[in-house]
Amino acid sequence: MNFRGRSSDEEPEINLIPLIDVLVLTLIFLLVTTHFSKEAQLSVHLPQAVTEDRPEPTSVRVTIDARGGIYFNNTQMLNATPEALRQVLAQAAGNQKDPLIVIQADGKAPHESVVRVMDAARRLGFGRLSFATQAPTGDAP
Repeated sequence: MNFRGRSSDEEPEINLIPLIDVLVLTLIFLLVTTHFSKEAQLSVHLPQAVTEDRPEPTSVRVTIDARGGIYFNNTQMLNATPEALRQVLAQAAGNQKDPLIVIQADGKAPHESVVRVMDAARRLGFGRLSFATQAPTGDAP
């Protein structure tokens, strides 16, 4: 039996094995309880209108096709810059202070074209915007 105490030249040790065991178990617990799911792409289904509103006869109709082409009175705008859009909207509105702007956008029209028309109307002070819709096919009341 050795009843001698520790000698003063021996440094105390910190046992790292229990610490490593706890960290590994914590890591395993986090891996098991965490859900790693792949984010699904956003699926947008645009609503259909059940009722059809008849726009005012003095409304300004803007048509946007699936490629993003902008039409006023069935005439395509070749230069769809913001300045040109504002000029054509102002001409189409005539002397009306706040005409109803009806946007007939194709379901596959780029959002950029729709936003351009909306922005041009807003910059002219036209606050009455409407989107043309069609009645849903099938079991509509």
